[in-house]
Amino acid sequence: MIVRPKLNWFALLLVVRGSVLPRIALRLLGVTLLAVVATLIHGRVLDWKVSLNFVPFSLIGLTLAIFLSFRNSTAYARYWEARTLWGSLLNASRSLAAQALTLPQHPAQPADGTSAHDFILRLCAFAQALRHQLRGTDPAADLARFLPADEVAALLAKTPVTASATTRLLLALHQWVAGHTHAGRLPPAVVPAMLRRLDHLCDALGGCQRIGNTPIPFTYTVIIHRCVYLYCVLLPFGLVDSLGWMTPVIVCFIAYTFLALEALGAELEDPFGIEPNDLALEALAHGIEASVLSMAGELPRTPEPHPVDFVLR
Repeated sequence: MIVRPKLNWFALLLVVRGSVLPRIALRLLGVTLLAVVATLIHGRVLDWKVSLNFVPFSLIGLTLAIFLSFRNSTAYARYWEARTLWGSLLNASRSLAAQALTLPQHPAQPADGTSAHDFILRLCAFAQALRHQLRGTDPAADLARFLPADEVAALLAKTPVTASATTRLLLALHQWVAGHTHAGRLPPAVVPAMLRRLDHLCDALGGCQRIGNTPIPFTYTVIIHRCVYLYCVLLPFGLVDSLGWMTPVIVCFIAYTFLALEALGAELEDPFGIEPNDLALEALAHGIEASVLSMAGELPRTPEPHPVDFVLR
């Protein structure tokens, strides 16, 4: 994700990175060249004059704009829900870290995986494991920053009953609460509060999996894709008689609008990717890590990402 300082009006006209222009540049160039050819031949294909005017394009353009608006609204709703889920993950992690540090009646525990510090490290590992799970990458290196090598191997081990590292970490967090409760170190009255926060972690995990595994119905993509390209291909033939040599300019501008909206919807549909307008999962996971480790008096263990882009390109 690109997070920029606020740009002035002229800089916004020239900015390229994050504008989806690189993604549609070749297609936009092809449509513009087609408009140039249509202008040169004055809308004639061999001996046949393509008799079109702007009226059908006005009607089709309105319908197409409604379709694009629906798809982009749906895609942005998925993007914003994903960001909300990561926000709830941060809040739940903070609360759990504070509770683990302050609620046990005998906070000093041996280094056997039952201390509050171990609990906090597993919270950090959960955020990093979720980030890698959503992007389909290997979490081993990041998990090793927080957990012993044998525990990392157990989390990533393949078993007949498939379980992700995030699911196993959730189980380990529940086992920590259960162990302290049975040992009498956690007052029974505070256990439900910690379990509710753990349920929030589970809800965030399930919500992110739902978004990642359930794309927008494919038929919407097909309909919009076909209509956009058919519209852009026929448009110069409908404008050439009335606009003349201005046809390529107007066609380029209109095609940019439709192609860019289609590309943006496709980009936002999966908010967990690595494209410029996707969520900055590295920064979000690092923020959770920095927040909970600061409560234990530690600095973050993963390198700080640099999501802010001050370069106009």
